[in-house]
Amino acid sequence: MIAKLTGTLDDFGPDWAVIDVSGVGYLVHCSAKTLTALGIRGDSVTIHTELQVSENDMRLIGFASGAEREWFRLLTGVQGVGSKMALAVLSALSTEDLQKACASGDAAMVARAQGVGPKLASRIVNELKDKAGALPTAPGSVTLASAPAGSASADAVSALMNLGFKPNVATDAIARAMDELGDGAALNDLIRVGLKRAAG
Repeated sequence: MIAKLTGTLDDFGPDWAVIDVSGVGYLVHCSAKTLTALGIRGDSVTIHTELQVSENDMRLIGFASGAEREWFRLLTGVQGVGSKMALAVLSALSTEDLQKACASGDAAMVARAQGVGPKLASRIVNELKDKAGALPTAPGSVTLASAPAGSASADAVSALMNLGFKPNVATDAIARAMDELGDGAALNDLIRVGLKRAAG
């Protein structure tokens, strides 16, 4: 199974992107939020993926974070929610908003997603209510929450905040930089890639 792709953003459309990995272009279906997070053509990107296989189709679904992929899996486990509907929900709501909506039983918030009626929104909220608290919500929230003070990731977040970026933007950008560069990344490299992500 293909779990993650790291390459160059070759092309994109309203709900898809092509990631070039060593000359092979992977067509990945994405939510609007993931497409925004990927940046512009030519950017180096890392995208979490889910391979869906049916009788007459095989498609890769892409996510900006592992958290978004976990929510996609939960959503598609709800009766009546296919991959397109799940991506519509993830396009309309951030993982944080989705978690709050499910935890508080706010079906109206979920019904904001295109094609999701009140009945289906209620079913999503009711079925996922108990699971909402167990999932991470932000890219890298687990990685950076456990980052010790003085670590390269914590220093990189601090550096971006000193440059004027909001804490959540800085944290998100450095989490994505760590995904790209790996745990042993040097501080300067983390700041360089993090800046690119935060500005994008």
